[in-house]
Amino acid sequence: MKNLEKTYNPKDFEKKIYDSWIKDEDFTAHPNPNKEPYTIVMPPPNVTGNLHLGHALNNTIQDILIRWKRMSGYEALWIPGTDHASISTEAKVVEKIKKDGNSKEILGRDGFLKEAWNWTDKYGGNIKNQLKTLGVSCDWSRDAFTLDENLSKAVEEVFIKMYKDGLIYRGDRIVNWCCNCGTAISDAEVDHIDEDGNFYHIKYFFKDSDEYIVIATTRPETMLGDLAVAVHPNDDRYKEKVGKTLVLPLVDIEIPLISDEYVDMEFGTGCVKITPSHDPNDFEVGGRHNLGQKLIMDYTGKIAEGFGRYSGMDRTVARKEIVNDLREKGYLVKIEPHNHAVGHCERCKTTIEPIISKQWFVKMEELAKPAKEAYLSGKLKFVPDRFGKVYMNWLNNIKDWCISRQLWWGHRLPVYYCNETGEVVVSREEPKVEGKTFRRDDDTLDTWFSSALWPFSTLGWPNETQDLKYFFPTNVLVTGYDIIFFWVIRMVFSSLYNLGEIPFTNVYFTGLIRDELGRKMSKSLNNGIDPIEVIEKYGADALRFTLISGNTPGNDMRFYEKRVEANRNFANKLWNASRFVLMNLNDDEKYNIDIQNLENEDKWILTRLSRTTKELTENLEKFEFGLASAKIYDFIWNEFCDWYIEFSKTRLYGDNLEKKLVCKSVLVYVLNNILKLLHPFMPFITEEIYSFLPENTEKLINASFPVYDKNFVFDYEEKEVENLIEMVTAIRNKRSEKNIPPSKKSDLYFVSSDDTTKESTKTLEHLYRFLASCSNVIVMDKDEEISNSMVVICNNQKVYIPLDGLVDYEKELEKLMADLQKYDAEIKRASSKLANEKFVNNAPQKVVDEEKEKLLKYKNIYNEIKLSIEKIKNI
Repeated sequence: MKNLEKTYNPKDFEKKIYDSWIKDEDFTAHPNPNKEPYTIVMPPPNVTGNLHLGHALNNTIQDILIRWKRMSGYEALWIPGTDHASISTEAKVVEKIKKDGNSKEILGRDGFLKEAWNWTDKYGGNIKNQLKTLGVSCDWSRDAFTLDENLSKAVEEVFIKMYKDGLIYRGDRIVNWCCNCGTAISDAEVDHIDEDGNFYHIKYFFKDSDEYIVIATTRPETMLGDLAVAVHPNDDRYKEKVGKTLVLPLVDIEIPLISDEYVDMEFGTGCVKITPSHDPNDFEVGGRHNLGQKLIMDYTGKIAEGFGRYSGMDRTVARKEIVNDLREKGYLVKIEPHNHAVGHCERCKTTIEPIISKQWFVKMEELAKPAKEAYLSGKLKFVPDRFGKVYMNWLNNIKDWCISRQLWWGHRLPVYYCNETGEVVVSREEPKVEGKTFRRDDDTLDTWFSSALWPFSTLGWPNETQDLKYFFPTNVLVTGYDIIFFWVIRMVFSSLYNLGEIPFTNVYFTGLIRDELGRKMSKSLNNGIDPIEVIEKYGADALRFTLISGNTPGNDMRFYEKRVEANRNFANKLWNASRFVLMNLNDDEKYNIDIQNLENEDKWILTRLSRTTKELTENLEKFEFGLASAKIYDFIWNEFCDWYIEFSKTRLYGDNLEKKLVCKSVLVYVLNNILKLLHPFMPFITEEIYSFLPENTEKLINASFPVYDKNFVFDYEEKEVENLIEMVTAIRNKRSEKNIPPSKKSDLYFVSSDDTTKESTKTLEHLYRFLASCSNVIVMDKDEEISNSMVVICNNQKVYIPLDGLVDYEKELEKLMADLQKYDAEIKRASSKLANEKFVNNAPQKVVDEEKEKLLKYKNIYNEIKLSIEKIKNI
């Protein structure tokens, strides 16, 4: 019988095993009418990204699910892929060509896209190779990229369909503009961060009058684009003034005072400046009052032409200059500190500029309704469910989605404009019309537009493929809670709109992984951890198990390297236990379980295995990965390694061949099932050990997952052995108190009024003798105190442990005398201190009280030592 290497070293086999899985197509899935499908789509990481701990956690959870379902008889498909990540990839390519002494504009669109594809080809496979090192079992033959031909076809199909259905329109709207990225971004891509700013209180004079009103603004530079000042219709302070003309400070433009219910008359002065081209609420007010538009800033964040000396100034410089001029000319009333939330670009952190722009939008109100119903009806479930409130809140307050981006890397809009007439044609190909020429829209689509189709575009949609019919809808999405708005909601409404079905049944949200101090990992803090470096040091299995252990859905967790080391020790423990089992097997033996020949300890471990199987499976079904990992950990470490293997030695080291074979059969059976239960969590070590066990002709990845077997549940024997374990533990602890080494044995005298317990003790005598440093087990009919002995009381039993021959009384007496002397000195010291009036009167009362407590404690210990000395002297 071949055996494992003496030392557990994951580097010896992890890559070899992964290569064998790939070679034998163990991850590949196909439509199978004889099996139920189980499908997961991988949240596509950015093509230029690197694996971080969040990816490692997310993909470990997906891998646990897919391996478990594959072993449970499902046709399990896990589709991998990457996202073109338009904004972040374009930014990296722009930076690269800038270093080369070139620019995006000089290269032109085709030249730039060539550079972008070269960049993608160079860095795109990086994260995929890292995921393979982690051990993910996704079907790499289906690896998808959001710019693949079929996925691009799906994007165009949806855009054209939505346009024809009146859901996509082009219009002038206020958008979130990033002056650094040079593009509009969606609401979901804006981070609102509290900042210390100011409220600037400014006088607006009525035309040809010394009268004025005061407005307060946090953005005085936008006053250049004011087209009105608004008050509430019910505000008695201004009722008679509504309709009069105000003169805009600095630029001397006349604007009306209007009334609108948008104004909160309790806030500030009750007067609000209306800048329709630079504020989403002002845009709506402007529309109701036909104010028109006035753009005062270009898309680089500079003041536009036509505003005197301010033109060409950066928005931050313009603010300072305008405030100075307002102060100098007597318009500035006061500046008031004000902390408020300011929008920032999620990617580059630049302050967002709300600005009117001609963009393409998706109407969201109708699309949101079925998405809400999917959750309210229970078809779509969130784990944990609290994220359902976040989901519903977003949908209840959803705004139209700006989908156009002023970028070149991505899916170009299938939109053409007639140069002669200006008509708009939405089409996959350039229209061919005699006498007319067309130009294509330069913009690309928001990257989330293509990602929203991911669960079905990766299965061949819009084509009616067998994969789509069989594997869709998918079963579960595993993702971070931070992209519920970006991605989850959009996949739901896109799937319902295009296929009439939800894209997945369950959404499992992971939390963030933080450092040991609870801080978010970031480059600025230099506290990021490279999963590949951890794998190099401890192995992929140890990292995977660490990420899952103690993990709860939706909650952040801290990462400690010591826990990875501890889980490597766990793997090492399993490795050594497996070597022990293999060492005792023979090639010519057959290992089959025969219930009739089982010992009580065999029935105990089989019962514990059955219960662990049942509980672990229930945990996985509820997405309780942390609890599931704890179940298998405790079973392997405590019950199998610490106890059953020790139990087995009484037969393995004995002469009874039949009992040996029974014991070996149980060891092989339990170890086989341990490896199967642990495989989804720690796939490499389990696959390696499994290949060494007898009669395993298939790979573990294709083996059947254990199921609960009530025939292997023995309630009585389970309780019997549990009682033994508690009693042995108590005896060991008692002996340890007296520093009695395990090599020194004594008789054990058991007393119980329960006949069943007495019989059980006799049945398990061989285990007590082996595990409790016991010479003989004597079961007494009645309680007769054994002189000079320690007593253990546990589980309706009393056990006497005679000390004769176990304790060296001379050494014990010598130690006790030394301790007596030590505490006598402490008593004298404390007494002397407390007798000192100067100390008692001047020291803080707390210090005096602590000294009194010490004295009392020392006296009690001193008296206990004296009693122990007297007992020894009387022996």
